[in-house]
This record gives sequence, C-alpha cells and structure tokens, in this order.
Amino acid sequence: MIDIRGSAALDRYRPRWTEALPLIAMAGGYVVFSNYLVFAASVMVMAIFALSLDLIIGFAGVLTLGHAVFYGLGAYGSGLMALAGLKDPIVNSVCAALLAAGVGFAAGPLLLRLRGIRLIMVTLGLAAIVFEAANKADWLTGGHDGLQNIEFSAVLGRFDWSLDGSTAYVYVACWLALAVIGMRIVISSSFGMALQGVRENEARMLVLGAPVQAQLTLAFVISAGLAGLAGALATETNAFVSLDALSIDLSIYALAMLALGGIGRLYGALVGAVVYMSVQYFTQELNPAYWMFAIGALLIAVVRFGRGGLLGSLDALWMRLQAPGAAR
Repeated sequence: MIDIRGSAALDRYRPRWTEALPLIAMAGGYVVFSNYLVFAASVMVMAIFALSLDLIIGFAGVLTLGHAVFYGLGAYGSGLMALAGLKDPIVNSVCAALLAAGVGFAAGPLLLRLRGIRLIMVTLGLAAIVFEAANKADWLTGGHDGLQNIEFSAVLGRFDWSLDGSTAYVYVACWLALAVIGMRIVISSSFGMALQGVRENEARMLVLGAPVQAQLTLAFVISAGLAGLAGALATETNAFVSLDALSIDLSIYALAMLALGGIGRLYGALVGAVVYMSVQYFTQELNPAYWMFAIGALLIAVVRFGRGGLLGSLDALWMRLQAPGAAR
C-alpha cells in the first residue's frame, strides 16, 4: 500500500492558520471600509462567482465561457420569486442556487462530452442564445429595463436592508464564508483530489477506472449552484437585476479575476476579485475611460512577471526568502 500522508498534493490542503486571514479581513473591512460597504458587498458577490468558476476551471481543468448563464439564472430566479411574493432572502438564495444547480445537472452531461476549443465555442454560443432569449422575453425579464422595484424582507426577520449597505455587507460576507469553507472541504476531499487528477491526466484516470464523467458532472453542478447563489445575492443586495447578469463579459471578468489571483488556488478567487474590482472602481473615479487600460496593464504584468497569479508570486517570494543563503 502506498502511503500518501506526506504527499505534496495533500499537504497543500492541510489547514493552516493563514486561512483565517480572509475571515479576519471580512470582519475588519466592515470597520475600515465603512464608507464603501455597498461596493464591498458587490466585490464579495463577484468573489463567490469567481470561486464557482475556479472549481470547474482551476481544479477540474474544464474551460467554459458560459458560466454567466448560471449567475443570471440565480439573479433572475431570485428577482422573480420576490416579485411573486417569496421575499425571504435566505430562502430565495437557496432556491436560486438549486435552480442553477438543476440546470447544470441537466446540461453538464451533454456539455462535458466536449473538451477544449469545442467546449469553449459551444458554451459561448449557448450563452449568447440565452442572453438574446432573455432580451426578447421582456414580459418575463423586463428586457433592457430589467426587473425593478424588487423588495426583500428583513434578513432573519430582524435586520432590515439599509442604504449604507451594512446589512448587505454582513449578509454577503456570511454566504462567502460558507462558500469558502464548503469549497475547502470539497477540494481537500478524495473527490477534489480526483478532479485534479482529471485535470492533470484524464486518460490515466480513465485507465485507473475513475468515473471521470460523473466526477466532472458533479463538479459542474456544484459550480453552477455557487454561480446561481452569487447571482441571487447580487439581486438581493441591489434590489434590481438586468441583462448584464447574463452577459458573456461577466464570465470573462471572472476569468480575469482568477488569472490575477491565481487559478486553482482557492483563495485566488478572493484576491483576484478584490484587486480587479478595486482597480476598476478607483480608476473609474479618476477617469472612466481608462479603467480597462489599467486592468489590462495589471493582467499583463501578473502574467508576464509572475507565475500562478498574485498568490503564486507571493509564494515564490516567500520560498526565496526562506531559501538557504537568502539573508546573506
């Protein structure tokens, strides 16, 4: 029997005290960035969406550009449920996540028969079709005007939604913490190890008898559910949903966040979302015309001079400092 207890793959996912830093940062952010709580809530929503994309791309190795469909399903699903009378935000979030996961379960076995450029093109085409269908179905989605005047009841029946974003911040932060913990459990499990095996060498996993298609489908379903949750949270915190929730650009932005933070690193989605959206927000404050230039320059710098995104660059720097003779 092979002893894998000391393997690098498993050691990478053993609990460390540094993993408490994101939770500490979310708690401290409520005080430090009290004037930007609405913006901070939107950053955490995108962090959840980027996290969902990281599972299927970073850990399973399946590249898709249609993930915004699941985000949009969650966003519109939550909004339509609220307009129909189901206004509890927690129930709405769970239902929206289940809706997106259900669609992922139906579409996954068909889409995951494809790989590489074929999968990219098919998901891109499906995303464009869904976007245009939502635009035409203005009786349901509101078309270009979106769904407006959406109201949700107080969180847990006690915490009313506030204009300063305090309730939204804490509410989304709790969901983000649950998402990170859940993802941490998934990727450090035998299922998570199997996914990474598929990513590295699918043919070998098939030879070993692994149910590759079933494993990828399950990852796709979990990823779709997380994306739907992010969309629902966006609707609940903004009381509005538009066609942008189904935009292909949204998938590209999330992929850029992963590239910045580090694909397949779990916390890369969090770091990437914070950096990307902060650069976008404050660059637009200075000059709205050049925010994409700033993002592009940052992406080029990270890809050209770093490896594994910002987290990978920090890891490399830390290893260099710890190397023998580094202090000399």
